[in-house]
Amino acid sequence: MSDIQAMLERIAAALERLAPPPPPVAALDAADAFVWHPDPRHGAGRLAPVARVAGVDLALLQGVDQAREILLANTRRFAAGLSANNAMLWGARGMGKSSLVKAVHGAVNAETPGALALIEIAREDIAALPALLAQLRGATRRCVVFCDDLSFERQDQEYKALKSVLDGGIEGRPANVLFYATSNRRHLLPRDMTENEPGSAINPGEAVEEKVSLSDRFGLWLGFYQCDQATYFRMVEGYADALGLALPRDALRAEAATWSVTRGARSGRVAMQFIQDLAGRLGVALPP
Repeated sequence: MSDIQAMLERIAAALERLAPPPPPVAALDAADAFVWHPDPRHGAGRLAPVARVAGVDLALLQGVDQAREILLANTRRFAAGLSANNAMLWGARGMGKSSLVKAVHGAVNAETPGALALIEIAREDIAALPALLAQLRGATRRCVVFCDDLSFERQDQEYKALKSVLDGGIEGRPANVLFYATSNRRHLLPRDMTENEPGSAINPGEAVEEKVSLSDRFGLWLGFYQCDQATYFRMVEGYADALGLALPRDALRAEAATWSVTRGARSGRVAMQFIQDLAGRLGVALPP
């Protein structure tokens, strides 16, 4: 019996060596923001701390008042340990979707220092999201996982994995994790994928439902739309006042209007680009 017992112990030891190690618990005390760098070879990855988040103050975001209040309230509840929803910010380019996520994170941490970690995951790394969540599952700090410009093309299959991770997986989303994403597409998929199923499909309606159900995993849908000229002027004036750019209002608006015409659009991004140009011409160094 001793020989059998020794053999069983050797087999058990060999199996332990072959088994993958448990996912490490993420070290989230190094910073308030991180970037996820997956390691496909080992099915894991690492979190790189970000010393300073590039963004703007929450008060400077104009024309998105309703979305700002909804997302801020949702994030405050989550930071306080209460239930909250995954959020999808979709709509017009340059209207402050990603800026709002970063600004809300900064505002909540200013109210309660260290309450939230913001973790950015790249669109092309969505397949590694389960590995990230495995690390975060054992952590105590609350985390907002953020994917900017999330969308999928016809050939992509990652959207199925994302659906399972957000809501339908057997483990479910960790209680300390919330997922925020921005996209120019309401349903994250091209229009021809969501509406133009081939006539050969057995049940085209079911195929459409299967694809658009990805966006249903987000409890909050916040729409962003092109701004009018009055809102554009408020953006420009808010940035100018915050940065101390001394220019009469009439002249500021006239130059801002001309700038928007040359760009063919009015948005928060266009307003900031104008301010950067104006500050350079006035000899004012903008903060990093």
